[in-house]
Amino acid sequence: MTRAPIRVITVEREYGSRGGEFAHDLAAHLGWRLLDSELPCAAARAAGISPELAKKYDERLDPWYYRYGKVFWHDSGYSISGLSDDQIFDSERMLANQPGCFHVFVYATAAAKRNWFIRAFPEQAEQAEQLLAASDKRRAAVIRKAYQQEWCARGLYHMLLNSCIGTEAMIAAVQSCTSLASACPQEAVQT
Repeated sequence: MTRAPIRVITVEREYGSRGGEFAHDLAAHLGWRLLDSELPCAAARAAGISPELAKKYDERLDPWYYRYGKVFWHDSGYSISGLSDDQIFDSERMLANQPGCFHVFVYATAAAKRNWFIRAFPEQAEQAEQLLAASDKRRAAVIRKAYQQEWCARGLYHMLLNSCIGTEAMIAAVQSCTSLASACPQEAVQT
C-alpha cells in the first residue's frame, strides 16, 4: 500500500510548552510555510468578514448566550429575517477538519511551562498556574465543541512530543516519522 505524501503538519500544544516556537522552527527547517496567524485571515477572506472579527473567534467558543440565541435563529418562528446560516460567522463556522495531515501534540512538564510563563510574563508570575490552565481549558473546549473529541486524547495525534527534549530532537523525530527529508513549497505547518 502506498502512503500519500505528508503535505500538512499540524502542531497542537499545551500553553507554555513552546509548541508554537517548535512549529516555527520545524517549518523553517523543512522550508515550509507556517500557517499560524494566516489561518484567521484566510477564514475571514473565505467568510467575507474582517480579519479582526476572525481573530476574535480564533481558539474561542462563542458565549453561552450566543449559542442559546442560535436555537431561535434556526426555529422558523423566531428566525432573523434576511440572515441565512452561511451569512452568520462564528467560531463553529470558522473551524474545519483538515484530513490527510500529520498531527503532533507538544506538551511539557508543569515546571517547564511555569518557568516559561514567568520569563515571558513576569508581571503575572503569581497567576502562572491559573492562566496556563485557563488557556488549555479554553483550547480543550474548542476541540470538544468543534470535533466532539477530547483535546489531549492520544488517539487524535500521530505523535506526542515532550518539548523538554529540545527542538532539534523534536524536529528529527518528526522528520523520521514522516520520512520528510526535503522541502516542497506548497506544504505547510499549522499551529
